[in-house]
Amino acid sequence: MTFTASTPNLGMPPIDSHRTAATAAGRSTPWKLGHVIEADDPDYGMGEFVYLKGVASTALGSWVVYNPDDWSTVLLGPDMIGSVAVAMAPTVANEFGWYQIKGKAIGKVLAGFVDNANVYATATAGSVDDAIVAGDRVKNAKGASAVGTPAAGLAEFEIDRPFVDDALAA
Repeated sequence: MTFTASTPNLGMPPIDSHRTAATAAGRSTPWKLGHVIEADDPDYGMGEFVYLKGVASTALGSWVVYNPDDWSTVLLGPDMIGSVAVAMAPTVANEFGWYQIKGKAIGKVLAGFVDNANVYATATAGSVDDAIVAGDRVKNAKGASAVGTPAAGLAEFEIDRPFVDDALAA
């Protein structure tokens, strides 16, 4: 995926980058936390991305829940509540980067994920699956390929500002 910002701003990091605060002189972060932009990819089309703080063990395609109070992230897991995004780079602790919140995304999945499936949080932090787990459905997210597309452990998704609310209805 080669997303390019629709309206790039001077100093804005590339969509697939992850940086430490030390990369921007005079700033506590290398870009504006919580900033949302649109970007375009020749294969995946338009998407929206938010700039967030990373968390340990984040990999490309990790699903996270983020907190608008401080723009921090935690890897998605069971029984969580909040806005969900997909990491565009391995943005670990003490790093910052872009996370996709709308459009066709590439995310981490478990081995049995199938095309056109609903999306559920799993006990494997940062990965999703299609196995129904009451209260753990990721709303506004749908599978757009089976596992293995575009690579092992990944699948394509259609997302539109996904969220989890720990509702008991599957």
